[in-house]
Amino acid sequence: MTFAHIHNLFYIWAIPLVFLICAHGMRRRRKILAAFCNGDNLSVLSPTFSLKRRWVKYALILLSLLFTSLALSGPQYGFTWQEIQRKGVDLFIAIDCSKSMLASDIKPNRLERAKREVFDLLSMLEGDRAGLVAFAGTAFVQCPLTLDYNAFHLFMSELGPDYLPLGGTDIAGAIHEALNGFPENEDTEKALIIITDGESTGGDPLDAAKEAAKKGVKIFCIGVGNDDGIPVPDADGGFKKDNQGKIILTRIDEKTLKDIADLTGGSYVRSVAGDMDLEEIYTRHIRGAMEQKTVSSGKKKIWEDRFQWFLGPAIIFLMIGIGLPSAIKPPKEI
Repeated sequence: MTFAHIHNLFYIWAIPLVFLICAHGMRRRRKILAAFCNGDNLSVLSPTFSLKRRWVKYALILLSLLFTSLALSGPQYGFTWQEIQRKGVDLFIAIDCSKSMLASDIKPNRLERAKREVFDLLSMLEGDRAGLVAFAGTAFVQCPLTLDYNAFHLFMSELGPDYLPLGGTDIAGAIHEALNGFPENEDTEKALIIITDGESTGGDPLDAAKEAAKKGVKIFCIGVGNDDGIPVPDADGGFKKDNQGKIILTRIDEKTLKDIADLTGGSYVRSVAGDMDLEEIYTRHIRGAMEQKTVSSGKKKIWEDRFQWFLGPAIIFLMIGIGLPSAIKPPKEI
């Protein structure tokens, strides 16, 4: 037997509390009766009083609480096998983890805001396999395609600039890593979401986009930040400077991002205030326009609910406890 809501078993701890209340009540009753008369006269003054009856009532109520707690815990016994299929698309999310993503023009900073937006996206996924690519001056697959969104969440939570000490924005590398992460022997629809705030500093992202287009991968680009550029934070708490001592500013190369999206049939979104339109991209352009293929199939164990096994006795004990009189019937007069 298993329990679907095993945490509800904690309600059983209410039974000792109710027992103590009942025992305290019985003790006070005995003290009051003892102050009124002694034990020999009690049977004469109150011939209907029955201490045993009251304890039986309390025992029935406590049993009712016990069985109610067991019923609320969702007992399950016996199961059947059910055929299941998951249909969806394969989706990689590539996030720029360079130092410039720590800029606070978007609160709390660009990287944390991007992660929060992706966390919200996870709650909307409907059987889609999701993977994570982290990139800065280089790129690697942080989480392979998976249906385990909790695992994806853990990988995402640990993401930060320390994972990629090499500075830069290797968009081409991110695209290649995602392409290598898609299974070649499956015909599922494939999409890649790139979230970045800077210009590409490694390889040719347009060549990578053309390769993605040949493989049928749609790329959706999200540019984070404003046109004026933002200083790149340094490890010592200041900002990075060039050889002439001038502060280095990082800017979005919107044209390249738009071209990447256009080459693959995707779209480009500009995010200045932090809204990245991931919900719009997913519901309209990915889930709404791309064909959902079977990404996994198998059998699922379906347990049979057996709460009625405990709820029935709980009701019976409660009704008997309420209906049972506390006093015995007085003797018939002859």
